[in-house]
Amino acid sequence: MRIITGMYKGRHFEVPRSFKARPTTDFAKENLFNVLRAYLDFEETHALDLFGGTGSISLELLSRGCQSVVTVERDRKHFAFIVSCLKALECENATPLCTDALRFISRCRQQFNLVFADPPYALVELPELPDRVMTSNLLADGALFVLEHGKNYDFSSRPDFLEHRAYGSVNFSFFRK
Repeated sequence: MRIITGMYKGRHFEVPRSFKARPTTDFAKENLFNVLRAYLDFEETHALDLFGGTGSISLELLSRGCQSVVTVERDRKHFAFIVSCLKALECENATPLCTDALRFISRCRQQFNLVFADPPYALVELPELPDRVMTSNLLADGALFVLEHGKNYDFSSRPDFLEHRAYGSVNFSFFRK
């Protein structure tokens, strides 16, 4: 896993082969961040990365200068890996949390300018995530929610839907509060 651009550009982290999480491909990640750049000023952004997995998106957000990034990951091994990456980069504006993302959505009172969610594609609650996030307290006014998902989902009928992007087998749906 590598960081594409920003202050940590080119840094590599070896993801253990035993991990269940699939890091977002560099191709998809690079294109995602090109789209995000049109919606956000990273240096003014407080971001939340739900279902952190390997921490790839969180590290990219931090590298691009986000004011703060909260990463939520339930799996203890994945969480420990994220913490080790953050320590290696000496990130002080990162908050990793080892907790369930779905419970976090309903309990968190902090607000963010960007919420990114990359749940397991087989997650039963995946179709409900836009509702759960958009009706929660997570999003500040005008905030952006990005959901990574498989090709079988279509959220375009939602009134808060902005756009859909597909990069190979990786799909992103964008929503605005």
